[in-house]
Amino acid sequence: MTAARPRVLVLGGSGFVGRYVVAQLAAAGHSVVVLTRHRTRARHLLLLPTVEVVEADPYDAATLARNARGMTAAVNLVGILHERGRTTFARAHVELPRLLVNACRSAGIARVLHMSALGARADAPSAYLRSKAEGETVVAGSGLATTIFRPSVIYGREDAFLNLFAHLAQWFPVLPLAGANARFQPVWVGDVATCFVRALVDNETIGARYDLCGPTVYTLAELVRFVADASGNPRAVIALGPGLSSLQARVMERLPGALLTRDNLASMQVDNVCDAGFPARFGIEPARLEAIAPEYLAPRAQHSRYDDFRARSGR
Repeated sequence: MTAARPRVLVLGGSGFVGRYVVAQLAAAGHSVVVLTRHRTRARHLLLLPTVEVVEADPYDAATLARNARGMTAAVNLVGILHERGRTTFARAHVELPRLLVNACRSAGIARVLHMSALGARADAPSAYLRSKAEGETVVAGSGLATTIFRPSVIYGREDAFLNLFAHLAQWFPVLPLAGANARFQPVWVGDVATCFVRALVDNETIGARYDLCGPTVYTLAELVRFVADASGNPRAVIALGPGLSSLQARVMERLPGALLTRDNLASMQVDNVCDAGFPARFGIEPARLEAIAPEYLAPRAQHSRYDDFRARSGR
């Protein structure tokens, strides 16, 4: 273990996982700079001690270099599930890590932590997973002191995974489901954040890649049934075959928000599960989905968040 307190540059700090990583970094007393294109999206971080939010374009090399000066470590949490316009997998998962490691070299930052994805490999069936693998190669081959995390699907109060199915269960009496037999091992966002923060000051994690999973494997159909029940809207789940799954993805990827794309469906051809238990290095007993998710999926919690949305939107 090192005794020095890092000064950390965080990309993706305003996102779902980022809010937990940044909060834990601040709680540990680290100085944190969050680089974001939209400061309003990071307003939940503004009151955290030792955290500075900088509105700037992280894809601009000069901006990255300027904000990297004086930092001792960098954390990259940027990731997208859907491509839209200029926001492509190649840009988010490959170009940005390359820009970051170049900025780190110029600024003399040796320590880099990087978020990848479970199942990332060069021959993966989806562009998402292939781009994540290419990003890993960029980071691991940078010559810097890197640690790479590869989580399964991440859940938590603000997630876009379980909450999506909770909302769908509110509106539809039956849930036709593409990829119903795909297997996942969801991991709690708080556990993922703890791994990042502990790895930052643990030199034994340098050069390592860690797969992060929760304690239980579920099919997608099992997860959707659990979410529907926990949100107070039990629903029948109809597993779609390959043809109808592809048709559903074709339709849904054209809807606002792209709830499901053909590339997402391709990702589900690979089981999103870990070959071993949670990495012992971090001293964590991973949280059970059943102990965490009902706290934010329950009808009262869902209704409270709807009221919050109405208050913010003025409706």
